[in-house]
Amino acid sequence: MSVIAHLEELKKKHQSLSDQVDMAQRSPGIDQMEVATMKKQKLKLKEEITRLSS
Repeated sequence: MSVIAHLEELKKKHQSLSDQVDMAQRSPGIDQMEVATMKKQKLKLKEEITRLSS
């Protein structure tokens, strides 16, 4: 897999997680630990995207 294809895949995963976090935060009774875990995963993806982009 090329770096560009890998970056695109990471960006798709990041966007998907972002959407999931947004939906979870709007849902009543959502487990805040689950939201925090998703946010950490999202941050790791963002860091990887930044690292590969430079």
